[in-house]
Amino acid sequence: MKYIISFCLICMLSINVLSGQQLLSTEDYDNAVDQLRWNTNKLVDRMNVYPNWQGDDAFWYRVSDNGKTEYVLVNSENGEKKTTDSKDILDSWLEEKKEKTKYDRRTELLSPDAQKAAYIEDWNLWVRDVKSGDKTQLTFDGIENFGYATDNAGWRKSERPILLWSPDSKKIATFQQDQRHVSDMYMVNTQVGAPKLSAWKYPLPEDDDIIRIHRVIIDVPSKDIIRLQMDPDPRRGTLCDDISCDGAFDDNYWNDDATKLVFVSTSRDHKIAQLRIADARTGEVKDIFKEEVDTQYESGQGAINWKYLPNSNEFIWYSERDNWGHLYLYDINTGELKNQITSGDFVVTRIKKLDESNRVIYFEANGKEQGRDPYFSHFYKVDFSGMNLRLLTPENGNHRISLSPNGKYFVDNYSQPDVPPVSVLRTIDGQFISTLEKADISRLLATGWKPPQPIKVKSDNGEFDLYGLMFTPNEMEEGKKYPVVNYVYPGPQGGGVGSRSFSASRRDHNALAALGFVVIVIDGSCNPNRSKAFHDAC
Repeated sequence: MKYIISFCLICMLSINVLSGQQLLSTEDYDNAVDQLRWNTNKLVDRMNVYPNWQGDDAFWYRVSDNGKTEYVLVNSENGEKKTTDSKDILDSWLEEKKEKTKYDRRTELLSPDAQKAAYIEDWNLWVRDVKSGDKTQLTFDGIENFGYATDNAGWRKSERPILLWSPDSKKIATFQQDQRHVSDMYMVNTQVGAPKLSAWKYPLPEDDDIIRIHRVIIDVPSKDIIRLQMDPDPRRGTLCDDISCDGAFDDNYWNDDATKLVFVSTSRDHKIAQLRIADARTGEVKDIFKEEVDTQYESGQGAINWKYLPNSNEFIWYSERDNWGHLYLYDINTGELKNQITSGDFVVTRIKKLDESNRVIYFEANGKEQGRDPYFSHFYKVDFSGMNLRLLTPENGNHRISLSPNGKYFVDNYSQPDVPPVSVLRTIDGQFISTLEKADISRLLATGWKPPQPIKVKSDNGEFDLYGLMFTPNEMEEGKKYPVVNYVYPGPQGGGVGSRSFSASRRDHNALAALGFVVIVIDGSCNPNRSKAFHDAC
């Protein structure tokens, strides 16, 4: 915090000297510190519901009210709430969790039947019997920089294996990662004391030798290794610049009897996505479908949106081919298009649930509701055929959805940057059940807190509307000039504004406004969550 304020002080001194403005006082800076998130967040009461589901029809959540913690148990069928200030609910839930299989989430990956845990030791893959503790080595030729299931490419340094268990817990889809000839990257830390040099494998843009993965399928009972009959892939995924965005082996699906593995190979430059099917017994690989674009292909915005449907021999594909991010239904055997599922001037961002029996998709999307901020996320359902598209969250705002495990209910926290959250419970078809919480910001407002103002401006070429937020000092004098801070993050993977949900403090924007700045934050062209043309306008 001292470093932040010191930096602000330097900026303000420079501006004051140049503009002749009066220097700010210590009290002014103390007031600015009060606007930083660790001081503002605690002043918002009853904000958002994060459900911890118990069984199919009940959940509990924790909420704070003026510093006091409450635990609330909810019956999903009727929305009835039971509130207590004791942590009996939490203790019961934790006890239930303890009864489940124990394993080290940092270094192991549990099988679906919870009987085995896969882990890496000396660059090779092992499994541990969870009950007996017996260990079995599955691979034997792994060495440094050519190990199995390793999560150490580029910046990543996790010890957790990257793999996908089959549904029957008898097979593992993973890879042997080759970075033996990749150049080293070096970094010296800036901590106090003697500097320390770190080195890791990291290919530069023009390097011929890059990190590649040799895909394999391991039969756990027999310890047989089936190498897929294909060239090694770049370590790339359809959603991020890696095969694992959040610890899982992305872009891989098993069929129900673990005889087939469906996966996508992504080119080094992210311009080609090739969907393939591998025979898990022979390693034979068949190319099914390819999407090739001029700039970059992404399978979604925040989530991978291509899905394998083994029961109907189909797959759902995400594409921006018509200038907007939409879903398409394909035949998995022929690679032929059956129909476009979603269409229009909006972006499908995340598939939340697939009801294969009824052939219905539940998904989040931006920009479909006219007259609203195009970055607001809403929840929808649509048939696989593309018919019967329906909005499930009608309120104006950014909706954050938490589905029940059985898929019958969802908790919806909706808000706007300048409107505090409301938390409601609905059925999966959008029927309102009850209001769970309404955030109270009265204590926050009492400090002089001022919400940001949503703004809309034109891009420099007049082609696009740009949306953002403006933070201003609490009291502005007419005719007075104010220094402007333009906060810019021009990356194609994210914008400067961030979430459109309510927040008591956004980075240091509120604090800078308290010091007399006008802070402008815009999601400019080249940022995601809009049209393909917008995303590519860099």
